[in-house]
Amino acid sequence: MSARVPGPIVVVGDSLLDVDIEGDADRLCPDAPVPVVRGRRESRRPGGAGLAALLAAREGAEVVLITALGEDAAGQRLRGLLSGFAEVVRLPLRGATSRKTRIRARGQTLLRVDTGDGRAWRGPDGGRAARALRDAGAVLVSDYGRGVAEAVRDLLRCPAVPVVWDPHPSGSLPVPGCSLVTPSEAEAAELRARPSTAPDTARPHAAPVTAARDLVRDLHAEAVAVTLGNRGAVLACRTGETLSVPPPSPVAGQDACGAGDRFASAAALALRDGARVQDAVRTAVAEAARYVAAGGAAAIRLPEPPLCDRPRTATELAALLRSTGGTLIATGGCFDLLHAGHVSLLRQARALGDALIVCVNADESVRRLKGPGRPVVGERDRVDILRALGCVDAVAVFTEDTPSALIERLRPDVWVKGGDYTGLELPEAEAVRRCGGEIVVLPTVPGHSTTGLIAAAQEVI
Repeated sequence: MSARVPGPIVVVGDSLLDVDIEGDADRLCPDAPVPVVRGRRESRRPGGAGLAALLAAREGAEVVLITALGEDAAGQRLRGLLSGFAEVVRLPLRGATSRKTRIRARGQTLLRVDTGDGRAWRGPDGGRAARALRDAGAVLVSDYGRGVAEAVRDLLRCPAVPVVWDPHPSGSLPVPGCSLVTPSEAEAAELRARPSTAPDTARPHAAPVTAARDLVRDLHAEAVAVTLGNRGAVLACRTGETLSVPPPSPVAGQDACGAGDRFASAAALALRDGARVQDAVRTAVAEAARYVAAGGAAAIRLPEPPLCDRPRTATELAALLRSTGGTLIATGGCFDLLHAGHVSLLRQARALGDALIVCVNADESVRRLKGPGRPVVGERDRVDILRALGCVDAVAVFTEDTPSALIERLRPDVWVKGGDYTGLELPEAEAVRRCGGEIVVLPTVPGHSTTGLIAAAQEVI
């Protein structure tokens, strides 16, 4: 019997665009006692939940990132960086994408400038987040206080897999039942002082192990690990066990930015793979120490695609076509066991306009339409295969029985169906008409059908 492949790490949280401007500083400004930095290099990387997702992906994990991204330049750059290593479930963002700019010289950060006031909200695609969490091997909540964790909080309450929650003073309280909560020493003090966790009286500052024990009780968590920088971490468990975990060797390195994200991502990976929480924390301490010793966040270098080459969501593509006067084509279906007939239809559809969006039935929608044995190919794989086709510009998933609601959001100029349909017979025909679009029926390739392929495979078996 083959070993079960663990599910993906699903990272939930606020992503930032981190920018480092590196240079030399060998003199002071003449009009103020501050160093003059002659910039030599500017690098960008995901920060916040995006960094946690990147660090998990670098360990070989399949990663799904549930985050919020804006439409501004910072959001576009961040989306391009994230698309290289994670499947992104994008929530909408009200306001500007958060950007953190560090000005550094000779390995030291001299100044940090934070911009962006964006707040996340659930939006119309919350179903994708629910499906991602349902299929997770473990969940890491990387909460930076910008609304993503709060937007999907109800989906995090009843997990069937380990949940690691990395909190922030301005973020949400962890949901009850977390496998591990990972505050820093300062964050643990903030959490203990919140009225919602200490309603009766303000509690004085406590030693880290006491703070961890208090938070296990107050947050109804299975375990809390308070991280202590180069001193490692202390762990308290619901069973009453406490543990001090120093780093395996003295921590070398100056840039500790992102060490908390490395700690949390390493712990989540270990718990997903079946480790006890005590062993997961030992692993996390060692990995965080190695991360800092290797140069921390400043050592991360990612290839950045040009803005014009970045992938667009179906909604973004539709908006772009409308703004430029292009012709948007859309089609829909289950696309289970993609075959030559499907490819022929998609190529013909793409030739009708400037871009093609494929609307795909979610797994639960396919089951309702085709029966309990379908789909043969899961939703994520069907989407990946369609995106790999050169004639497909974007893919959107819908959970309903018909794509009518999605059509009204995308507003295609032409809706394509294959087969012997007429416009009046299509359940989505009215939605197409309301959007001012037209329906085009293209002939199918004889002898090609998913049902026929399944039947032939069953005969062979």
